[in-house]
Amino acid sequence: MAVAAARVASSDFDPFSSETRRNPYAAYERLRAAGPVVRLTRYDIWAVPGFAEVKSVLEDHANFSSAGGAGLANYFKQKPWRPPSIILEADPPLHTRTRAVLARVLSPGVMRRLADEFKARAVTLIDPLVEAGSFDAIRDIAEVFPISVFPDALGIDQEGRENFLTYGAMVFAGFGPENDYFRELMAKAATVLPWVAAKCQRQALRPGSFGAQIYQAVDAGEISEEEGALLVRSLLSAGLDTTISAIGMSLYSLARAPAQWAVLAGNPTLARSAFDETLRYDSAAPFVFRTTPHETVIAGVPIDGHEKILLLVASANRDATRWERADELDITRRVSGHVGFGVGIHGCVGQMVARLEAEAVLSALAARVSRIEITGDVAYRESTGLRALSCLPLRVIPK
Repeated sequence: MAVAAARVASSDFDPFSSETRRNPYAAYERLRAAGPVVRLTRYDIWAVPGFAEVKSVLEDHANFSSAGGAGLANYFKQKPWRPPSIILEADPPLHTRTRAVLARVLSPGVMRRLADEFKARAVTLIDPLVEAGSFDAIRDIAEVFPISVFPDALGIDQEGRENFLTYGAMVFAGFGPENDYFRELMAKAATVLPWVAAKCQRQALRPGSFGAQIYQAVDAGEISEEEGALLVRSLLSAGLDTTISAIGMSLYSLARAPAQWAVLAGNPTLARSAFDETLRYDSAAPFVFRTTPHETVIAGVPIDGHEKILLLVASANRDATRWERADELDITRRVSGHVGFGVGIHGCVGQMVARLEAEAVLSALAARVSRIEITGDVAYRESTGLRALSCLPLRVIPK
């Protein structure tokens, strides 16, 4: 499909660079001003930076496929380095079958039953850190709590759980172009990938757990045995590193906004809304890709088939046409409608687990701590798929 050059904005913006990871928001603002669809010349892909267009594409799975891969790699044209997720990287009818199984396993009733346990375990983790007075929020909280509670719920034993950190990082570091960070992780693939695959098998999962319930769907004929293992793996892929990164970025946002932390400390029941606002304000998962299965149109711009579309959800969540004071963190705002978890049929099926974990951590801290301060250099991971911290030194002032 021919596209008239005069109708299409272009940019040499690099969404995967270290500079973008450190501070993407000025560039996002320029992209939104340039137009609803922008050609990124560096990678020969399309970028969609505005809220209305991002939401529209996310809601249109017929014209914007997930099966082409959630990252830069185009699965319509090349073989993926691992079997694609049958949730995140699948379209109907496969996605319809597998999503139904996970929606039942991760139902609101199940989440309510987990809530008290998660909150109690967060208090057990947080209390000694508050007593110590200072800690690394990534190493001591964000990387500890999800790895502690989520595999337990999934039914996986304690042995070798450090491999989950490597595996999760590996998945999202592969969303962009290969860099040294991704290659270092992939050097461990021969050990980590078989270990993860073994942990996803029926016999490795505790009876009554999330994982065991997925295999009940296998026994009922809803999905195959192979799909059961891939669904357990999809929960691990999507439910660990994104949550680790989101909790880290949430603490970073709140540490930089002492007035907002004071509001939360004064009312720890705001923990869930505070987490959602930090997702809107500075998301750890700043983008997702779609791929066009055929010729289509975005905001009047013709797009050829098998084109990669970069949906800049972090930019959409700062779009002033959708949000008042878009560049301000305000944990009391009505934040429903942000696209940090996606929307449509591919909206994050595990978002309730992520919210539950983050709420447990933030409420436990807010109940004990009047003020938090950053005490040293903050470092970002060199992941091309996440805006995630590797280091966040904090000092806390107890109430």
